[in-house]
Amino acid sequence: MKAELVLKDLKAYVNGTVTECCLAIKNGKIMKIGKEQQMPKAEAEISLKGLLVLPGLIDVHVHLRDEGKAYKEDFHSGTAAAAAGGFTTVLDMPNNSPVTMSAETLKNRMEKAEEKILVNVGFYSEFPKSLHEIDEIIGAGAVAFKLFLSEQVGGLNIEDDNALAKAFKKVASRIPIAIHAEDKGIIKSVEERLRREGKSDVEAFLEAHSERVEAEAVKRVLKIAGEARARVHFCHISTKQSLNLLVEAKKAGLPVTCEVTPHHLLLSREDLKRVGALALTMPPLRSENHTKALWEGLKNGWVDVVGSDHAPHTLAEKSADSVWNVNVGIPGLETTLPLLLSEVNAGRLSIAEIVRLMGEDPSRIFGLKGFGSLKEGFRADLVAVDLEREFRIDASRFHSKAKFSPFDGKSVKGMVVKTFVGGKLVMDEGEIVAKPGCGKIIKAQAKTGSVNEP
Repeated sequence: MKAELVLKDLKAYVNGTVTECCLAIKNGKIMKIGKEQQMPKAEAEISLKGLLVLPGLIDVHVHLRDEGKAYKEDFHSGTAAAAAGGFTTVLDMPNNSPVTMSAETLKNRMEKAEEKILVNVGFYSEFPKSLHEIDEIIGAGAVAFKLFLSEQVGGLNIEDDNALAKAFKKVASRIPIAIHAEDKGIIKSVEERLRREGKSDVEAFLEAHSERVEAEAVKRVLKIAGEARARVHFCHISTKQSLNLLVEAKKAGLPVTCEVTPHHLLLSREDLKRVGALALTMPPLRSENHTKALWEGLKNGWVDVVGSDHAPHTLAEKSADSVWNVNVGIPGLETTLPLLLSEVNAGRLSIAEIVRLMGEDPSRIFGLKGFGSLKEGFRADLVAVDLEREFRIDASRFHSKAKFSPFDGKSVKGMVVKTFVGGKLVMDEGEIVAKPGCGKIIKAQAKTGSVNEP
């Protein structure tokens, strides 16, 4: 049988090891992995000249904006950033305008995205006002529900434990529930006091979003989720206390997973004080004892996912005089993999860990069958990297509309060279070479929690 494309002269991470091989691709999937003499005839061949090929990475925490927030980012610019950063699948958060919180808003978002996207995109939904709508939202293909506990975003009253419990039981284990774990009540109480005292700097923000704010929210959700036996995924965990709570929950057999971000791994509150509002995010950067705990959790396997929490804003929105008026969040799609490849070069991380944290475990947690690994029959979503290439991060050249980063100017070693989505070359040496709409919409299957093959 003839292949559409054969990639040769490469090294690939296959079955837990890096091996020299070739990849044959047909109908958007990996047809054959083997030596050159084992490859079928192909319509086209590309020599990758010794590059390392990894499974296309999955970012489970991305804000693509568009619709009413298209001035910050749109589906094309956001997925161009993903392709440039080596991500072939991203999962889009629901705090949009309008908020994605019904089957109708979900379907509308999918339709708007379909003609623009360059990589595979799945969509979260917020909880609706009526729990009767949950089945319809899952049926429409939401990959997960998202619950922001720091502020009221969706239709579910976040201050009502009974309402949360009912919603969790309704979803049960069908699809994950992703949690932004910060306690709204504590945040608002402390923030109001600080505002009265005239405090509006970075230190005030850190006080309002203290370690306690996260830990209390984690405790609360673990109790509710434990009783409902819901699958809960904790986003951007940033403290030692929270991680310890999750480790205990995992040991107790609860279906709990968690993610950390590159900025919480690689930056501290000292960097926040140095960089200022451009590095302001929720939860905020922590002291070094917390970053150390996150690394230990990652190395010990307690951390399941690294997600970028790509959160684009305009520069004006990041430069308000008062910290309370700054839009929180930083773009991360184009920096995450180079930063982690630098850690590989420094001996702090392994290629196997990168694949687990941004391929295998995201695929497992969110039911993305056929994604996240290099296997025959799996999707031909691939990223080719050069571990030896060094460059300096330049936020002004991002494909994202958000031209800022707390990592701007940082030297990194390890470059994303080519990105293939469904066997088609989308990004080559920093340039987008595919047309909008070449990505696929991912829809979860309601009964199994796995996705329909794009």
